[in-house]
Amino acid sequence: MEALWMIKLIINADDFGYSRGVNYGIIDSHLFGIVNSTTMMMNMEGTEHAIELAKKHPSLQVGIHLVLTCGKPLLQDVPSLIDENGNFKTLAELNSKDICLSELEKEWTAQIESFIRSGLKPNHFDSHHHVHTIEEFLPVVQKLAKKFNLPVRLNGLNSIEGVEGYSDICLFDFYGPTATADYFDKLSEKDLDEKTVEIMCHPAYMDNLLLSGSSYNTTRLDELDILLKTNLPANIDLLTNGIMKSV
Repeated sequence: MEALWMIKLIINADDFGYSRGVNYGIIDSHLFGIVNSTTMMMNMEGTEHAIELAKKHPSLQVGIHLVLTCGKPLLQDVPSLIDENGNFKTLAELNSKDICLSELEKEWTAQIESFIRSGLKPNHFDSHHHVHTIEEFLPVVQKLAKKFNLPVRLNGLNSIEGVEGYSDICLFDFYGPTATADYFDKLSEKDLDEKTVEIMCHPAYMDNLLLSGSSYNTTRLDELDILLKTNLPANIDLLTNGIMKSV
């Protein structure tokens, strides 16, 4: 008989803390769906609400979603990170070569320390718009991973030099038109056997903050619906609190 392929799955919902609609979408995707991990933005209007929800639902693994391209920094003295209005530059405006690495390290340290002061214990970090994978920022990522003893989201199939990965592989294709109802059934078509796989997702309910602030908005409802309705194949183990849970 042919051996059954098997993967260990982390389904991480990005943008926890963006808004109440995002927060509730992530929590419902965990309580009633298949999301088992999330990463929190520490500088957004929904951050305090997300902290409250995380404390009420400790079965959800929570890490830090480092921010450089959304909202305002936590610190005042980081001029290379902001525009003329004091906001982080958008992804389109960001030029990594203009970023002062010491200012970036200070700001991201402040975001991690703010998370820890909340009373939560982070289990990893990643970043909004994947900016932690930018080559020029590698020294900062390495320092923070070592200082706080945290694993880091991979750059897709590629590890990040000098840091422990949160998984063996990270998939970014549960997004937009490729976030389909049969996505998880099709994982068997990928070379994932005996791998720990992180899948990035963005479930949310709509609110005005999300509609006005993000170009990726209503599609999050489609992701939410799929994540709530999906029954994972028997050969996928969801990782829960570091222990595999068969589904």
